[in-house]
Amino acid sequence: MKIDDWLLEILACPACKSPLRAELDADELACTGCGLVYPVRDDIPVLLVDEARKP
Repeated sequence: MKIDDWLLEILACPACKSPLRAELDADELACTGCGLVYPVRDDIPVLLVDEARKP
């Protein structure tokens, strides 16, 4: 997964607006607030609540 650090700093969870952290081993972004996990497909974060999964 290739997400630039500057982009990761401005991305936020669409559900609770908390910062996201990269899960490098699983190609996912995890919310630091509500815990939803968003997929990253072809190095593009899919920040849709309907696509997120609960950990």
